Amino acid sequence: QVQLVESGGGLVQAGDSLRLSCAASGRTFSSYYAAWFRQAPGKEREFVAFIGWSGSDTNYAGSVKGRFTISRDNAKNTVYLQLNSLQPEDTAVYYCAADRGRLSTRTYDYRYWGQGTQVTVSS
Repeated sequence: QVQLVESGGGLVQAGDSLRLSCAASGRTFSSYYAAWFRQAPGKEREFVAFIGWSGSDTNYAGSVKGRFTISRDNAKNTVYLQLNSLQPEDTAVYYCAADRGRLSTRTYDYRYWGQGTQVTVSS
């Protein structure tokens, strides 16, 4: 069982940066794959980025590649998402997800989810 708690969201202006954190419970979190998804009002939840258990495997959605960076610190049981050059279209609730199965861009491949953190970008 893994519990995930996101933090770091907020209201920023276009061009600003934020760092989201996802703190996980459990001593074996280092063996879990992790990902970030986001959901804007009226839209489906979409993939943002994933990271392998060691941190060496990463992948990004095309809309965020080059602006967002996913990383993890297994000693702290924490996954991060650095958001740079934020734009109004990045406004959404950002969710952290984890699973032991496989790296995936699909929501249904992740068993564990956090409650989400709101990111709002004003123009």
